[in-house]
Amino acid sequence: MTAHTTSELCARVAEALLQREWMLATAESCTGGMIAAACTDLPGSSAWFERGFVTYSNDAKIELLGVDAAAIEQHGAVSEVVARAMAFGALRHSKAQASVAVTGIAGPTGGSEAKPVGTVWFGFMVDGLLTSETRHFTGDRASVRAQTVQHALVRLLELVRA
Repeated sequence: MTAHTTSELCARVAEALLQREWMLATAESCTGGMIAAACTDLPGSSAWFERGFVTYSNDAKIELLGVDAAAIEQHGAVSEVVARAMAFGALRHSKAQASVAVTGIAGPTGGSEAKPVGTVWFGFMVDGLLTSETRHFTGDRASVRAQTVQHALVRLLELVRA
């Protein structure tokens, strides 16, 4: 898919969700609600955006989304298992049929050799199918977060249309 503005992507996600009469829930850590904000910038988003969880802390992931504390302890907050649990939890704790979850290291600190700054795990639960993937973005904190929002919307659109 070619690059589009965030607002264009949100409009396409909205159209795809409305066609299926689905609602969206987001579960965000490193983006701090930026995906939800981008979605709700679109007029009429209440027809397809159900809710957003900003679960920046580990406690928030556990309390609001039902992420297993042992999974965070064993794999870290920035991991496939946590991204998947966040996506699952967003649906379980909402009335939505589609969810996107992001957990990553936006920087400039917090990275490690195993998980450098720019590492982001994505979780998606669409039509009962739970998927996940990781990306490594470059740039400063704002750039990593913006790229995360963009990628989340692009993949979400692909999955909802599938």
